Amino acid sequence: MGDPARPPFDCVVRAWVAHERELLAFLQRRSSDPDAAEDLLQEVFLKAMRQGEGFCTLDNPRAWLFQVARHALIDAARLAKPQVELPDDLVAPTDEEHPPVDALDACIQRQLPTLADEDRDILQACDLHGQTVRAYAEAHGLTLPAAKSRLLRARQRLRERLVQACQVRFDAQGRVCCHQADGGCG
Repeated sequence: MGDPARPPFDCVVRAWVAHERELLAFLQRRSSDPDAAEDLLQEVFLKAMRQGEGFCTLDNPRAWLFQVARHALIDAARLAKPQVELPDDLVAPTDEEHPPVDALDACIQRQLPTLADEDRDILQACDLHGQTVRAYAEAHGLTLPAAKSRLLRARQRLRERLVQACQVRFDAQGRVCCHQADGGCG
């Protein structure tokens, strides 16, 4: 446990006394509200206290305090994003307002089975199921650059299939403008 001659959180208090003013100045410079900066300072202190004896083992308590302060600022900024009230009479978009790329699912589902297993596997994992390329690389014993290259090539081959099989066309910015959707350009 700790030294019986020292209070349990002595190291937290010493670090706090040494860095409190500096932390407050840091928070005030980055916050538009002085009261909010004071509140964030108290959050940092509470997190340091919750570390307890673990705080005493930190190599650089000042760096830890500033990192916690930065994270507190980021969290506060996320929570402070303005919420926009939507009007009660807001009309839902019609099918015509959806981008043409949204209607490609059926074509993609028809073309995926025609791809090589390696292409289909990485496209399904990363593009359809949201797995990160890094996680895919680790799970398949690949380097990150190799996995990125594999995904890029698989996307290119799928794009070629979509252009051929579904007559996908692109506008000047490279966005899908229309495609053949079972009997007409969508």
